[in-house]
Amino acid sequence: MSNQLFQVATFDRAIVRTMLAALFLVSCLSGCAIPRIPASATRDHAFITYWPPPNDNKKLRLAVKDLIDMKGVVTTAGCEFLAKNSSPAKQDAACLAIARQRGVQFVGKTNTSELALAVSGINEYFGTPRNPLARWPLIPGGSSSGSAVAVANNEADVAFGTDSAGSIRIPAANCGIVGLKTTFGLVRIDGVYPIAPNRLDTVGPMARDVAGVVEGMDLLQAGFAAKYRQAVIAKPSANGMRVGRLYIKGTAPSINRAVDSALAATGFEVVKLDPVFTKRWDQAQKDASTVAAVSAWIYDQKFMNHLGVTNRTRAIVALGAIEYRTTYRAALRRQVAWKTAIQSEFEKVNFIALPTMQKLPPLMPPFGGSVDFEARALALQNTQAVNFAGVPALAIPVPIPNKSVPVTSLQLVGPSRSEAALLNAGRLVESAVKR
Repeated sequence: MSNQLFQVATFDRAIVRTMLAALFLVSCLSGCAIPRIPASATRDHAFITYWPPPNDNKKLRLAVKDLIDMKGVVTTAGCEFLAKNSSPAKQDAACLAIARQRGVQFVGKTNTSELALAVSGINEYFGTPRNPLARWPLIPGGSSSGSAVAVANNEADVAFGTDSAGSIRIPAANCGIVGLKTTFGLVRIDGVYPIAPNRLDTVGPMARDVAGVVEGMDLLQAGFAAKYRQAVIAKPSANGMRVGRLYIKGTAPSINRAVDSALAATGFEVVKLDPVFTKRWDQAQKDASTVAAVSAWIYDQKFMNHLGVTNRTRAIVALGAIEYRTTYRAALRRQVAWKTAIQSEFEKVNFIALPTMQKLPPLMPPFGGSVDFEARALALQNTQAVNFAGVPALAIPVPIPNKSVPVTSLQLVGPSRSEAALLNAGRLVESAVKR
């Protein structure tokens, strides 16, 4: 979501890393860097606040990312300073209204990268949620890291996350679950901690399978389950579904093969998208990163002189100030053209398919996160351009043979407000890869 905060569009990656390292050094010299004791509510660090359900619970268990206000609970945004200095929310965020009405079992507020700004999902204060996908410690992905881990560890049936540039899809991909980034503006974000609320921020569901995500969407949009059933009736199979395949430079061949195999097994008509669109996608990736970085600076600079904010986060926010003076305005000017370009593709295909991530999730760094590590993690994801277009996208696990983890992630992108059709397509993929 809100995690593409390190790219400067006019510089190459090496220069970006050098700049970030310099910013990090400056922040270390000017602030506190004392290690903190993790304060998570659960051993796997998935939750910041946890309410164990009763043993005889038969209700849907819902976890909520701690960027989303819940009446009577402090919204920490994964930040020590906010945890210690904020008052409990006076009312629920708008996106919780249906869940309240239906009496679901809220099981807690889930962990997140500090201020939702880190791609890795690392959190120094509350502890980093433990990715259960492998026996060795993999990053959980950010920023909705706790929501993904809570679902993957069966501590929740559905979790709400937020996604400004990949923060639902990336942890879903890292943890082997399903995550949906919704159309911009479809789900109200009143009462959600802001990253880029006027251009990028969305709320969406995460679950272990497509059926669970459908349940989650029915808690976010009234009548969604009926829309989904209609989509299934209209397209019970992949016959007639045309998918545009987008190939991104730098993607591991094994991941491309896994995605192509899943698409073929499902029975989609697959067409390769042309290089002109690929170049536009690449530019939109950079532009979305710029807008997210600047927005983080706008909303979070007020915290940067306070204890209880990590030096890594200070460096990320400082980068937003640089982007504002260099690449921000040009990025905004290109947004309308990008929306037009992707809409033109959806006149030729039903969906666009590509890997959610270019490589398998990396190991946790042995001594905690660094700015350089976050920059390298950012380079693995293919999600930002979707937010810049405002359209929905689904991350769904697909098998990857003979690798250290059992699955990688296919990202299906659809036109605006196509969530029901997108999840139906995901249902077909899920069924095909489990045969």
